[in-house]
Amino acid sequence: MKLKKVLSLIPALFMFFGIAWADTIKIGFNVPLTGFAAADGESALNGAKLAVNQANASGGINGKQIELVVYDDQASPKEAVPIANRLIEKDGVKVAVSGSYSGSTRAAAGVFQAAGIPYISAYAIHPDITRSGNYVFRTSFMGEVQGRAGALLIGQTMQHKRVVVITLKNDFGKSLATGFKAEAANFGIEIINEYEYSIRDRQFGPIVAKVRADNPDAIYASGYFFTAGPLVNQLRSGGVTVPVIGQEGYDGEHFIKIGGAAAEGVIITTSLDRDSDKPETVSFIAEYEKFTGNKVDMVAASTHTAIKVVVDALRKAGTDDPDSIRQAISQTQLTAATGQISFNRIGEVRKNVQVQIVRNGEWRYHSTIKDKNILAPPES
Repeated sequence: MKLKKVLSLIPALFMFFGIAWADTIKIGFNVPLTGFAAADGESALNGAKLAVNQANASGGINGKQIELVVYDDQASPKEAVPIANRLIEKDGVKVAVSGSYSGSTRAAAGVFQAAGIPYISAYAIHPDITRSGNYVFRTSFMGEVQGRAGALLIGQTMQHKRVVVITLKNDFGKSLATGFKAEAANFGIEIINEYEYSIRDRQFGPIVAKVRADNPDAIYASGYFFTAGPLVNQLRSGGVTVPVIGQEGYDGEHFIKIGGAAAEGVIITTSLDRDSDKPETVSFIAEYEKFTGNKVDMVAASTHTAIKVVVDALRKAGTDDPDSIRQAISQTQLTAATGQISFNRIGEVRKNVQVQIVRNGEWRYHSTIKDKNILAPPES
């Protein structure tokens, strides 16, 4: 039922790009277009569509136009597995990208690995995604790397030492907390308490009361915009005024709208520097906002980057042979909206972490984390 519904989107996409069904190069794309993650899914799809548009306008792949074959996975592992199988067996894709969350991406990654089809995670952060095998890559930071960057940011850059950790109880939140806690002591951070919450939670009164009693110097809180917005709002309403440091799950206008005045001053680690003077980032932001009428976010930028990596690899491979495409992806050296992109031996990205802060109701540049030891992804 759900697959049939999403398939109806595909002809519309092809009409949008003016593509004939024959003589095209297909890129598979799983993305949450309905359900709790639909807002991120919309950004992901728009970022992917823009990248495909740009590639087709510049000649496609050896004269062939690109088809983006889209399915709605609802950010659900149960949906992602049959979608991956359909992309491989029915649609015949030779390469695919995930514009979805960690749970569904991790589930699909095993399917693509077993079939020998290259698969790139645009922004899902669970470490097991790339550990599926050598056909799986990631263009954003794995959670533990981003967590370690958070420890450096709080303990070294901001010089805060007594920290409360608030963790979303899922793959996303747990992997961030693991990285943060592993590195905290090295930056003189004392974790005075840790609290957990469910992705369904929107009322945080008990946590707010405990944090107020803890009286920390700062709070490291994982979450998506739809949990982080209410959390920050209630922390401020409850009299907790210390800095809140989040991650890329906050990144976007939705967090600012939900958080309201409480969003002001919130700091996050992410992949996108909106104040960058790099031509690739400046151009992407301008073209994305013209294309969609929306302000840019990390999800769109990361998905645009992932498609750009695929296009670059297809052009270099000169064939639709999956092994050749995989080899070309592994040798990626390119500049994208989210920075310089290259991969280590297990497909993890190597790049700087951007730090953004909400100032006057907008995400702005705070700093950049460049420490190679902190940012080094695992090699196995």
